[in-house]
Amino acid sequence: MKTDSALSRRTFLSTLAAAGAAAAIGSSPTAQAAGGKTGRNKIIAFSKPFQDLSPDDTADFVADVGWDGIECPVRAGGQILPERVEEDLPKMVEALKKRNLELTVVTTDIKNPSQPLTQKILHTAKRLGITQYRVAFWTYDAKTPIPKQLDEIRAELRDLTALNKELGMQAGFQNHSGGTRVGAAGWDVYELVKDLDPKYTGVFFDIGHAAIEGGLSWPTQARLLRPYYMGVYAQDALWNKTATGWKNEWCPLGQGIVSRSFFTNLMKTGYTGMFSQKHEYKWNSRAEMKTAMKKDLAVFREWLAV
Repeated sequence: MKTDSALSRRTFLSTLAAAGAAAAIGSSPTAQAAGGKTGRNKIIAFSKPFQDLSPDDTADFVADVGWDGIECPVRAGGQILPERVEEDLPKMVEALKKRNLELTVVTTDIKNPSQPLTQKILHTAKRLGITQYRVAFWTYDAKTPIPKQLDEIRAELRDLTALNKELGMQAGFQNHSGGTRVGAAGWDVYELVKDLDPKYTGVFFDIGHAAIEGGLSWPTQARLLRPYYMGVYAQDALWNKTATGWKNEWCPLGQGIVSRSFFTNLMKTGYTGMFSQKHEYKWNSRAEMKTAMKKDLAVFREWLAV
């Protein structure tokens, strides 16, 4: 189930122009300045697979693999617990800074400003110079009409957008595969963010989840959401037939259904945003995990070379 039948660069660019995105490339409010010591796009890692490490060990691990920093889970069961954010987030930021690395994004369970720890998390992050965060996931209720649910989520995001404007922060919605997951289709993400100010609320586009859900149509999701990109998540997956039916599973980059052409075309547009590598497949040891991540990063850098 290869999806390399991606759009040509001409089609990709013309569609962006039609959507009004081409004029914003390189200067979009959702785009980050190019990072890294060589001027390339920043490539960070979602630290969930090694979130049991201390701040110093995390920084050493990230430096050894070769990333520019991390996206850190600040949520229930995460690397930093929300109730300890004021004590533990500064320690992580400091440990990374010592190695010339950064904490770029915090991944949260935040859905609205009225949650007990929302203000605490966001004020702490902003004080440390972290201005981007990923919001929580929503799940569809089969007993409630979908438009009604989208209206309710949109209201929550509208309230968060107002808070972000006040704080000078930016929330990002990640598209995520799953039968009941809000955002799996891509179109529902668009319906949620299209009327919000992208300076304060945007999208972390996950090509792995888009490929799983989109089959051959993922390029449409990519084009639709492109003007709202805050960052792009890189991971790969494949489909396997099992005794209970077809199942998707994560795999090393380049061994699954994710098309290199997505990144090639994106880089040719002049995209300056960050990339976050995610790793959901399994290893037998920490050493094996690090080796696999180094290989993924090498493949990814090759894919980004235009």
